Amino acid sequence: MKGIFFAIIGGGCLTLQGVANSHITQGIGTWKTATITQLTGFIVSCIILMLTRDYHLGSLKQVKPLFLTGGALGAIIIFSNVTAIHHIGVTLTVALLLISQLGFTFITDRFGWFEGKKQEVRLSQLIGIGMMVLGVAILQIA
Repeated sequence: MKGIFFAIIGGGCLTLQGVANSHITQGIGTWKTATITQLTGFIVSCIILMLTRDYHLGSLKQVKPLFLTGGALGAIIIFSNVTAIHHIGVTLTVALLLISQLGFTFITDRFGWFEGKKQEVRLSQLIGIGMMVLGVAILQIA
């Protein structure tokens, strides 16, 4: 239940962040917006880290450098979402983002990328993605 709760909160925040960033971009530009978003996220994370007193950084040595690229990916995510929202709107952007995310997830699972366990893609999963694509097509027509 806790996982479902946080997934819903995360999805809502992702959408609200995209809308907020879209408005910020109109005044200062996309890369400045990505910078501000990453900076404010860093500051809030640092505050939470200090409040929880979980700031032992020695464990960072155990993390492979490849996995430390998440922040860089975050900047690309922000830029891509803001640009997409400007061109195709929030609803279609989020719909395509979810389809893309699931598609990349299947590929990552299938080939065991990033040291993940290799998993077979089931027909039901492909049908589910197909239904999502069909739903986006219907959104475009309506």
